[in-house]
Amino acid sequence: MRRSYSLALVAALCLLLAACSTGPVRRVSEPAASIQQLSVGADGQWSVELRLQNYSSIPMRFERIRLDLRTGDIAAGTLEAAPALQIGGESADVVTVRLAPSAQARLLLADALAAGRGTGYALEGEIVAAPTDRGGARDYRIRRDGALSPVPGLPGVLR
Repeated sequence: MRRSYSLALVAALCLLLAACSTGPVRRVSEPAASIQQLSVGADGQWSVELRLQNYSSIPMRFERIRLDLRTGDIAAGTLEAAPALQIGGESADVVTVRLAPSAQARLLLADALAAGRGTGYALEGEIVAAPTDRGGARDYRIRRDGALSPVPGLPGVLR
């Protein structure tokens, strides 16, 4: 009799736990951005492959990007895009943004490439993103420091 009571109690507790379960945790975290690759075109324009990282546990829709780019200590320009890109939970994707850099940044990068050395960079600005299932878009402040190095065999390309 005592054993059947214990089994009934365990079964009731299991049912109670199952009833409380609501599925996977829905966590929305700040996204991140970094430069995956920067290519210098023959016309002096830069093609910046911007890696967008979704640290949330749910898919997010990236609606707008506005990031000031600095190479070394020089303002290069502003990366702006409206990708309307959906990125799965805890995943990343890349969006390509064209930039007409400042003359000083263009010279700095040309000098670094000619010498075969890299350069540091900084991104600062906002990413507007929203959960794809519900909720409105919100601005996330982004600040990222990184470094780019020339890619052997690919002139004008840094990663």
